[in-house]
Amino acid sequence: MDELPLDQVRTLLAVVDEGTFDAAAAALHVTPSAVSQRVKALEMRTGRVLLMRTKPVRATESGEVVVRFARQLARLERDARAELGMAEGSGPVRLPIAVNADSLATWFLTAMARVEQDPPVCIELHREDESHTTALLREGQVMAAVTSSPDPVAGCSVRMLGLARYLPAASPDFAAGHLSGTPARDLRRAPVIVFDRKDELQDRFVRSLTGNPESGAGPVRLSVPTSEGFRDAVVAGLGWGMVPEQQARPLVATGELVLLAPQRPLDVPLYWQQWKLDSPALSMVARVVAEVAGEALRRPSQAGP
Repeated sequence: MDELPLDQVRTLLAVVDEGTFDAAAAALHVTPSAVSQRVKALEMRTGRVLLMRTKPVRATESGEVVVRFARQLARLERDARAELGMAEGSGPVRLPIAVNADSLATWFLTAMARVEQDPPVCIELHREDESHTTALLREGQVMAAVTSSPDPVAGCSVRMLGLARYLPAASPDFAAGHLSGTPARDLRRAPVIVFDRKDELQDRFVRSLTGNPESGAGPVRLSVPTSEGFRDAVVAGLGWGMVPEQQARPLVATGELVLLAPQRPLDVPLYWQQWKLDSPALSMVARVVAEVAGEALRRPSQAGP
């Protein structure tokens, strides 16, 4: 394989974005037959199956490599057109970014408010657990991500942002009713709040208390898939949970929450991963995100109690 024909690469991207061959054909102003022929030709050229013919269509692992290349190519083309003064009427720069819910609720929107808008930048936020945001990078759905993984996705750079601190907390009434003994024992039985099925913070905390890698939080779990709702559920006494420090401290001060193990916070390292592109808009957003993270997150030297 000497080259990847650009019309075929762009067609594959259109199919993935639109979800079907017919929708991609409409977006590209060609026939569905032409779309199918281009995709088949690209698969023959690469010697790989690039699409799973499901509804909606999904890229295979090999297809994700081509899709990511297509998005990077589109980004570079747009930046080049802008530098050449050919971007008038093409709309704002589009930057899809993956970020976890707790960062959104505590500090990330402050960064977005500082993003310069000359030229205009359209930020598309994809909410995902910090341990899973790299999957969106790998699939080519986003150009950058806040993640807990220090291992760079292929074609991406990585830099540390800081430590997000979580505090084990509960309402005073809940603590009195369920946590009268030792936390290591009680938290394995008491009702617990989780963000969703991917949320392992509460289990990680219990394992850190017990020293048992097989232990975890209690079986009675309430899933609340918003950061603010999670906090409110803990305040309401529906269970205990790991609450971001920025949210927990004010509520501890007012007596609405109590800390279950004040000397045992859980620090989650956060990283910024982004495509290796010479994109002025992406570089500017990365700089702003790192700046605000430096103000809001703890430094590695501040880890521990």
